[in-house]
Amino acid sequence: MICLITILFFAWYFFGSVSKNRTANTFIIPQNKIGFNLIENLYKEGFIKNKKASQFLYTFIFNGFEIQDGGYYLSSASFTWDIFKKLELKKPDLVWININFCPRKEQIGEILKNNLNWTESDLNIWNSLYKETDYFEGVYYPDTYLIPVNEKPENVASRFINRFNEKFAIYQNKFLEKNIKWTTGLKIASLIGKEAGGTEDSKIVSSVIWNRLDKGMKLQIDATMQYTLGKNENGKWWGPISLEEKQSDSTYNTYRFPGLPPTPICSPNINFIEAALNPEETDCLYYLHDEKRQIHCSSTYEEHKENIGLYLQ
Repeated sequence: MICLITILFFAWYFFGSVSKNRTANTFIIPQNKIGFNLIENLYKEGFIKNKKASQFLYTFIFNGFEIQDGGYYLSSASFTWDIFKKLELKKPDLVWININFCPRKEQIGEILKNNLNWTESDLNIWNSLYKETDYFEGVYYPDTYLIPVNEKPENVASRFINRFNEKFAIYQNKFLEKNIKWTTGLKIASLIGKEAGGTEDSKIVSSVIWNRLDKGMKLQIDATMQYTLGKNENGKWWGPISLEEKQSDSTYNTYRFPGLPPTPICSPNINFIEAALNPEETDCLYYLHDEKRQIHCSSTYEEHKENIGLYLQ
């Protein structure tokens, strides 16, 4: 009996709860786990009592299971055994979501649906949020997010828009100083985001767009037609378009209608927003990218045709 009591005492002493506070706090396991020490971080954040004893438990009893990145709701009132059991399941309460480049809203929705276990109804709600407003497209800032797995589309949208507002805040007045509406700047930034080969040539693409707008020329940007087309037959959002598409009466058809499309066509990052605000000073009206994605711009159509012959044939 005394032996059993002693064992229970030591089990409680080494593996018992740190406190009686049952409030759950978020324990975060980063995406890049290089240098991340599970036991050390659990101890620092007050979830376990003893590092050495917990390391023994983790290594020899739980076989050093591989940890899954994400966020876990843990309580310092839990025993170490229970904490390891939860982490071993690899079912985080919050998941990392990575949004890159300049995605359209529906693309982001697909990623969220796959990672947050949304229903088709949830996805439809996401796709229709803020319809007929300035927040329908372009404001879902591409970044890395840690999102609760049970979060509703409306709340996720608020996260993205809040991040956009944080990033865009310093640029809003700068656009106003140049007498440019923020929505206009965002539309141009989205076009740059889809047309530029990278951040290096984004200001040249911006220059061509602004020069064409100033002259009242049609923008003739394929990406606006790709936006109208949606997914192509290969299931890709930004595939090639046909000559027939360029005859479409869509208001996004910049081959047929002058000026900017009704909304942004994707959500640009700060680099593209910066490029829209500060274009390169050129007289270029045309551009193309060669096989190495190097940009070549020209001020006349004759020069543009020469560049086609030099770099695309």
